[in-house]
Amino acid sequence: MKAFSFIQASSLGHAAAESAAMGTSFIAGGTNIVDLMKLNVESPSRLVDVTKLGMNQIESDSHGNLRIGAMVRNSELAEHRLVKERFAVLSEAILSGASPQLRNMATTGGNLLQKTRCPYYRDVAFACNKRSPGSGCPAIEGHNRNQAILGGSEHCIAVNPSDMNVALMALGAMIHLHDGKNERAVPIQDFYLLPGGTPHQEFAMMRGEIITAVTVNAQPKGAKSLYVKLRDRASYEFALASCAAIMKISSGVVESVQIAFGGVGTVPWRANRAEQSLKGKAPTTQNFADAADAELIGAAVQSENAFKVELIKRCTVYTLSQLANGGAL
Repeated sequence: MKAFSFIQASSLGHAAAESAAMGTSFIAGGTNIVDLMKLNVESPSRLVDVTKLGMNQIESDSHGNLRIGAMVRNSELAEHRLVKERFAVLSEAILSGASPQLRNMATTGGNLLQKTRCPYYRDVAFACNKRSPGSGCPAIEGHNRNQAILGGSEHCIAVNPSDMNVALMALGAMIHLHDGKNERAVPIQDFYLLPGGTPHQEFAMMRGEIITAVTVNAQPKGAKSLYVKLRDRASYEFALASCAAIMKISSGVVESVQIAFGGVGTVPWRANRAEQSLKGKAPTTQNFADAADAELIGAAVQSENAFKVELIKRCTVYTLSQLANGGAL
């Protein structure tokens, strides 16, 4: 780890002003950036600590919408009464990730910015377009079992590692950003950038902006939600495939449905085609499978990860079948 300056931000304006300098990064829980600094993947010359800025409240309005401060710890969010009662898919997703110790430190804002666990990105002995633009992507011809089948490009196939953000994607969350003077809100589907030719540009943020909160709208009355995660071992493991879904069935057909995939996309993947395929149809296993197929038309597999196509399909069918059978809240 290289030497760095540590700055305690006293306000949003102070944090934004300090972060405008090149080589500056924010730190909150530190569960991701400290690891990357130890590996020399990231070497900021200045760290701006934002833990004293508040932003640690979970609030609900009269319509049942939720506002989650960027500094809310993952463990607090997962166990919050309103989250467990009204947004169960979010609680389930968080509790399926990391370990209790990490969840006690990790923050909502930090999780949104979580970096890939691609082994080539995390090892500076290898080339990586995400870490060093223009250097290449060895994962495409190398070890790629855990990599993305959706949203990749010839420059990057690194999978997004988060569980929480898959649930937030299904919930259609809004990300609130502040530059010290003004706040703007970005839909989560626009917040994450596909790698294309610039995999080092991951988020729709400008220099000096900080995440202040995440808001999610109340689910449709009568809707049920569920998060299902498939992985190599039962705990402390990243997803090979996961599905977050919120579905409402009325008069024997799917009235509304929101689906997001994890473990298979370069970003938390909103399954828009699958949703459109299902609306107005009977909640049958075949229709669920057809919806998954519709989403996976554009899947691009590599030498070791073709199994993910069938895995995410089965994960989706199982998740939606559980909802249709009343097996989730």
